[in-house]
Amino acid sequence: MLIAVLALMLLSLGVVYSASASYALAKYGESERMLTSHAVKVLLGMLGMFVGLRLDYHKLQRFTKFGVIAAVGLLVITLVLGGEAKGATRWLRYSSIGFQPSEFAKYALLFHLCSMVAMKGELIRDFKRGFVPMMVWIGLVTSLVLLQPNFSMGVMIFSLSLIMLFIGRAKFSHLALTFAVLLPVLLLYLLSAEYRRARLAAFFGGGGGGARSNYQASQGILGFGNGGIFGVGPGESKQRDFFLPESYGDFVFSIVGEEYGFIGTMFCLILFLTIVFRGFKIARFARDVFGRNLAIAVTSAITFYALINAGVTLGILPTTGLPMPFVSYGGSSMVFSACAIGVLLNISSQTDLHPRARQVPVVGSVNAGEASVGKVY
Repeated sequence: MLIAVLALMLLSLGVVYSASASYALAKYGESERMLTSHAVKVLLGMLGMFVGLRLDYHKLQRFTKFGVIAAVGLLVITLVLGGEAKGATRWLRYSSIGFQPSEFAKYALLFHLCSMVAMKGELIRDFKRGFVPMMVWIGLVTSLVLLQPNFSMGVMIFSLSLIMLFIGRAKFSHLALTFAVLLPVLLLYLLSAEYRRARLAAFFGGGGGGARSNYQASQGILGFGNGGIFGVGPGESKQRDFFLPESYGDFVFSIVGEEYGFIGTMFCLILFLTIVFRGFKIARFARDVFGRNLAIAVTSAITFYALINAGVTLGILPTTGLPMPFVSYGGSSMVFSACAIGVLLNISSQTDLHPRARQVPVVGSVNAGEASVGKVY
């Protein structure tokens, strides 16, 4: 897993440089400007990953509530003081440094839900004492993200949270009731903005291939077509210079397809599949409930983001603003995803698969039987 994540990070350096060089030269007068910025974020991500690897994940459980409270506070501050871009307030900025609190909130909420599931145990099946308290946190974080507005991020956080409750053995009837009540609300919110309606119309054929709302997706697909099997070669993309807006961001996968072809895109997806298989194997052999849930949460978050980003750039999903983990330009996603992978690697170091962990007894082991589920370690 470590090799796969590092490979994606190193791949991103070449792809982001190629995708951003012309834009950076026109805007800043330096073609390497965005590469330098991205390289710093990659280094910070690597540092965060190794810090997470060295930090015992059991110690994190004591601070997950403080983490989600901090995330809620940052989201509120963002709505009040955040910088606005393209009609949305999603960033906190100081000078040239930008920070997207929703990326932190995503993992803070998932980590706290994993902690609550582990501590509540079978109490999670009690609607009032188990299910509702967790839905309060989910609703609070999701609502603040939707208010930015950031529909795609809000829906992803909400969906991942419900998955964690399902894995934590919440009653299916409670989950179904929540979904049935909130689905119409989300649909109304989705249709409340003109640009979201335009994206849906373009995706389902109502906007036409040349519609403004469908332009970026259409150009992204053309990038894959230009690349063919082996690609046009590093730095030879035509879409990045003349046709595909912000090709270094959410549509960076199209540049991978154009410059490195089908072979390059498959190599990239194989790296993500490696993370998926290793992540769920870590979850399977985790020695306690908190570690198992945490491994599933981190693996699911990385996987869903990668699949949705790939689906959008290939035109099989409506356009969203979700980045490709470890590949797209952007520091918040890079750093927090890398830190989460570090925690996942720490869980791996304490599984029965790891030689150093085999001799260490763990109270509340998953393998000790269902009686241990939900006990405090």
